[in-house]
Amino acid sequence: MKQPLIVGLGRAGSGLHLRALRTARDRSPDLWRGPVVAVDPRPGERAPVPDDVTVTPTLDEARALLPPERAVVHVCTPPDSRPAVLAELCAAGYRDLIVEKPLATGDRERAAVAGLRARYGPRLAVVAHWPASGLADRLRALIASGTLGPLLRVDVTQHKPRFTRSLRADDGHPTAFDVELPHSLALVLSLAGPAEVAGARLTDLRLGETVRPGLGSAHLELLHADGVRTRIHSDLTAPVRERRVALTFERGTAVAHFAPSDADDHVQLDVDGRREVFRDDALAAFLHRAYTRFAAVPAEDPTWDADFALHDDVVRLLDEARRRCAASPAGERHKEAPHVGVR
Repeated sequence: MKQPLIVGLGRAGSGLHLRALRTARDRSPDLWRGPVVAVDPRPGERAPVPDDVTVTPTLDEARALLPPERAVVHVCTPPDSRPAVLAELCAAGYRDLIVEKPLATGDRERAAVAGLRARYGPRLAVVAHWPASGLADRLRALIASGTLGPLLRVDVTQHKPRFTRSLRADDGHPTAFDVELPHSLALVLSLAGPAEVAGARLTDLRLGETVRPGLGSAHLELLHADGVRTRIHSDLTAPVRERRVALTFERGTAVAHFAPSDADDHVQLDVDGRREVFRDDALAAFLHRAYTRFAAVPAEDPTWDADFALHDDVVRLLDEARRRCAASPAGERHKEAPHVGVR
């Protein structure tokens, strides 16, 4: 029976993974056993955790408490440090790794992670709770059924106000492409298949005299291999949260509203005006599937390669989008950048 080891007790590690782990075990008591062990070297900065979580400042100390053969490691560190953290974990013998999105932040980091897979053979489960959700299952079933005809277009709106974290120098997310889009991009690739970048745009975050390049909003357009077109827009300066995925078919539409935050796990699906509301804790479902797979699916099973290929493609497409934005004229790149006044 595996036991959780969480590396990084920031927002993802303490605020999301700990809660989702407990929800998943409430549903399946034998999913994992023993206390949660965590690694975080920042005693004055890390988020508070429950008393039953054992926190250590180094991986060596955590390894003494929880050796590799008994652990599922949750890698919840910022994206820009991910290859180094994965390398340390692999060198220490850990092989079952749940990795926060995105898998990497660019082609160099992507190649480094691929090299670690080739050298050590870890089983990587990249956090992709949108594709693992019940709502996504219903969308895939709707597409497969052909009830509304072939899928023509996917439009994703993924907004949330993110000023405080974006303004921090140690945020670890280079652009708005790295914050919300890894979730939705993995989803649309799972719904509509392989794609290439057809257009990309970034805007800066401007707050008074402060400017954070590329952290205002992100817009991505894709052309899928079968002709489906996707548009994803994410605004990190929006006044409200919204996670909306609209599918346009030849003979109708479907609109999915994913849970806007971890405060409420209800989602909505509207198919041609018929609306349904249901509970769908996507992260708990993802972790349940990941732990079940670690227990049952050997490392040589080709499904691990398929999963890695999907998330590797997410990184590739986002890196292509960044390159396009870097190569565009500055005025064009930032002409829609919001400017927020301060008092």
